Amino acid sequence: MEKKKVKDYMTYDVVTIDAHGTVKDVIDTIKKTHHDGFPVVEKNSNRVVGYVSARDILFAHPSTPVEQVMSRHLIVADPEMSVNDAARVIFRSGIQKLPVVNEKNELIGIISNADVIRSQIEHVSPEKVFKFMETLKKLYGIEPTLRRGSVPIDELLPTQSKIYEDELEGRIYEIKKGLAEPLIVVRRPGRWILVDGHHRAIAAKKLGIKNLDAYIIEIRENIELGMERTARALNLKSLDDIKVLDYARHPLVALTHRQVGHG
Repeated sequence: MEKKKVKDYMTYDVVTIDAHGTVKDVIDTIKKTHHDGFPVVEKNSNRVVGYVSARDILFAHPSTPVEQVMSRHLIVADPEMSVNDAARVIFRSGIQKLPVVNEKNELIGIISNADVIRSQIEHVSPEKVFKFMETLKKLYGIEPTLRRGSVPIDELLPTQSKIYEDELEGRIYEIKKGLAEPLIVVRRPGRWILVDGHHRAIAAKKLGIKNLDAYIIEIRENIELGMERTARALNLKSLDDIKVLDYARHPLVALTHRQVGHG
């Protein structure tokens, strides 16, 4: 995860407010973009001097200069900063977006909490791999071995029946940037079984990529695993059998909407 940097996930095309503008300019920009906050910059130098949000202008007259309502207490990110560090700042400070600046304080991008979450989804850790291997040992009394290698996408047996559109877009972005995490795959005689990384596998397929990097757990014994029986019960034979669901149907989003509704 530490190799993922802010510059890989930030948005480069940033909407800004002129430091010499007025609250009316902020209102117009909110209406036009549907964003709720913007870096304030000196237009001639692109240097960041503040940040203005919808909350800052609540009781201000439209003719009020932006400089009077903007926040000058700026928290910014460096493009070389790890996404993990940016995540800590965003979630501990409660700030939704961090302007990304160079050493001259010139604006080069913005990273939001959504960008950070996208970078973290489906994070594979070696602990996850070793825990899974321990489970296999206990369940089947076998001694699996581990290697890192390339696996053929089209030969993978999926063990998950659905994925989500928003996460798929995130994985496509990561693969294009060369940032994708390895899959976790079980290799047994005659079978490649996809344990973890269904979004990444589908993303690779959509991009026309034939092979992906993976943690390959090798099993010499020709035994059918429980997850293979699950795949059969779900009628899964290849990646084409996985349903891609719209983001709005994601259980996390449904939960958030419910909480908002009761607020």
